[in-house]
Amino acid sequence: MNFKRLSLLVVLLLLATWLVACGGEEAAEPAEDTTEETTTEETAEEPEEEMEEAEEEAEEEMAEGEAFVIGVLGPFTGPSARTGEEFRTSAEMALDNINYEICGTPIEVVWIDSQSDPERATRAYEEAVVQDGVQAAAINWHSSVSVAVMEVTAKHQVPHFFGFGATEVVNEKFESDQEQYGYWTTKGWPIPPKLSQNYVTALEDAITAGEFDPGDEKRAAIYGEDTDWGRSFGDGLAAQLEEAGWEVVDRQYFPIEQTEFYSLLNRFQDQDLDLIAGTSTAPPSLSAFIKQADEVGLEALIIADGLGWVGEWYELTGDASNYVIDQIPGWTTEASQEFAAAFEERSGLEPSPSSGGLSYDGMNFFIKVMQTACEDHGSLSSENIYQTVQDKVWTGELVYTAEDGAIVMSEYNFSEPPDPVVGKGYYTFPVLQYMDGESQTIWPPEFQESALMTPSE
Repeated sequence: MNFKRLSLLVVLLLLATWLVACGGEEAAEPAEDTTEETTTEETAEEPEEEMEEAEEEAEEEMAEGEAFVIGVLGPFTGPSARTGEEFRTSAEMALDNINYEICGTPIEVVWIDSQSDPERATRAYEEAVVQDGVQAAAINWHSSVSVAVMEVTAKHQVPHFFGFGATEVVNEKFESDQEQYGYWTTKGWPIPPKLSQNYVTALEDAITAGEFDPGDEKRAAIYGEDTDWGRSFGDGLAAQLEEAGWEVVDRQYFPIEQTEFYSLLNRFQDQDLDLIAGTSTAPPSLSAFIKQADEVGLEALIIADGLGWVGEWYELTGDASNYVIDQIPGWTTEASQEFAAAFEERSGLEPSPSSGGLSYDGMNFFIKVMQTACEDHGSLSSENIYQTVQDKVWTGELVYTAEDGAIVMSEYNFSEPPDPVVGKGYYTFPVLQYMDGESQTIWPPEFQESALMTPSE
């Protein structure tokens, strides 16, 4: 009987002990107090310098484990998807060179699809920032997209680099409130008049040399996609032609996705033109324009700015592109030729210097800015990157050159923001003419490979 009472007592004691250990409030509080006291005592015994070193190591470990998110904006679907393919491949090649890491911080990429549409691009960019955490971004193809997305970069203070949108509207917004719109930090393409003047100079030089005879009237018409880019280029070139004594008798702008031009080209045919000049960023549209111009027998000299922006321009146009004038850079150095070969091996696509080459340089410029920001400020952040833009990019202290690895231009200098500095030794395009699938430089004189030829020859 005593044994049973003793056993019962032991069981009750064990049960009470278990209840206290598993969550009794009175037992839980002393346990927490004891732990805090022990931790405080142990910490107090550590030397202060060792504490600081431990904290720095912990911060570095946290920084190394957390990715910095960048965006790449491009037309990955839609009428300019072929250009988007070049953007993606070039960006990946640039990031491969640094193993997707800057200052020990992993780089994560979000591909932002503009679809060649300002409204869709704006929504996609907003989502990339808010949901995907994009902290800085680069590249873009269309002017109209640039103008629209500038509002998003300003709203969220996301530094964006090397957007190709060339229109003056970007510059006007930038200059109207640089504190707000300066987050569209740099352009990968200057305003159209800075480059289109080369066409006029090339034509006037050819007239002087007796290579081109448009007569006394010098009649011209302007065409192009109905976008900020198309109108900026067309209106700018029209003004430059008129200043050189040309009569611009017509201007026609069309939707970017249009591929039927017979009525427009017959209109031009009836106007007895010596020159038609324009542009489109959509390969299907511009190549259709060139082929149909040949079909209707248009004899005017054609400027088709951007025909060579895709490597397969001749496959798209055939001999209809003979005599067409364009303005694009070339693979003029060993480094650029090596890049083009590596690009084609990787993607199966023939890259264009204007899209694949420039976007590769743009991404590498963006990377150099991020590396400099990290070195100067100790970490990667939107704020540190933007500060580096103000301190070093816009002052011309930080440039990207052939020595750094640039393959298209000799130097990208943004001391006249947001445009790159244009001119010999900086950012410039030669004027060339197509014949039988090949291109020959006709201007400037120091690089001339062929005299200007006209369709009547």
